[in-house]
Amino acid sequence: MQQAVFGRTDSLRRGEFRGSAGEYFGIWIVNILLTIITVGIYSAWAKVRRNRYFYGNSFIDGHSFDYHARGLQIFIGRAIVFGYIIAYNVLLTFSPIAGGILALLMLVFLPWIVMRSLRFNARVTSYRNIRFDFVGKTWGAFVAIIFGGLLAFFSLGLLAPFASRWLYRYIFNNLRYGDRAFETDPKIGALYRVWLPAFLLMLVGAVVGGFLGVMAYYGAVQSADTSTDPELNLILGIYGALVPALVLWGVAAIFYRIGVRNVVMNSARFDTRHSLFSDLGRLRYFWIVISNLVVTVLTLSLMRPWAAVREHRYVIEHSGILVDGELDDVVSSMQASGSAVTAEYLDLEGFDFGF
Repeated sequence: MQQAVFGRTDSLRRGEFRGSAGEYFGIWIVNILLTIITVGIYSAWAKVRRNRYFYGNSFIDGHSFDYHARGLQIFIGRAIVFGYIIAYNVLLTFSPIAGGILALLMLVFLPWIVMRSLRFNARVTSYRNIRFDFVGKTWGAFVAIIFGGLLAFFSLGLLAPFASRWLYRYIFNNLRYGDRAFETDPKIGALYRVWLPAFLLMLVGAVVGGFLGVMAYYGAVQSADTSTDPELNLILGIYGALVPALVLWGVAAIFYRIGVRNVVMNSARFDTRHSLFSDLGRLRYFWIVISNLVVTVLTLSLMRPWAAVREHRYVIEHSGILVDGELDDVVSSMQASGSAVTAEYLDLEGFDFGF
């Protein structure tokens, strides 16, 4: 597909996924068995095998991505987080004050951990033997994650688009491919347009949950004068109110996340010239997620590889880049300048903390 824009000829390069459920099933079943046998220790190496398969089968312009992390790096990062959680629970048991201090310290360190995780995951990803990089700082992560999250929470979601804008500007505007930068500037109006349907769904969920909760309360009051157990009726009523509300909130979260992704990607640029692209359908993606969940549950997780491949293929094939000129020229210019971040960059420094 080519499109002329102000005298340019832009060529849309959609993503392509060449993997299959049958191939991934072999990787998945071995990962599951070894993770069980090693009491979860192998899960770090399982993540490497899984990511290498999905990255290696995700193509743009005839070239795939590569994932270079080592299982030990992921294992060390998880061990640090796991040790911190154990220390927190032990201290909380013997000294609630000390446990609370440790919990506050986690909030203090969280922006740094997220920044390091973003940097690690960027640097272990390459395309055509050129690494990605992330140059964001801890303060930017604090504003985007902690402050933005608090703003969205205390405004009851009304200011969530502002928080989303801060978050994705922090991620994209600090992302590099070789020596070339990404940037995005999603407009608040566009974010609010995808926020509105999700917010209305949340309101419906709150109304439904509130109505069922009131019905449960009056049912418990009436049952107090009968032989039925009022406490049991009240508990069943509470769950009956929460379940539909949480389901609708979950649907709203999916709608909002996919809508934001489209807005952010379609406003993103690479090397100031090349536009990123995303046209995920919210209803279609929701159907894929729900049907994948149903099939996975009904088959006792044996169809999980099929579900994972199906979802990943849809996301990849509805993403791409609108190239001004030829993508080969961009890669060649970076290689010729000697400033590209190559596959040996820093020998995979750092750990993946899993955030």
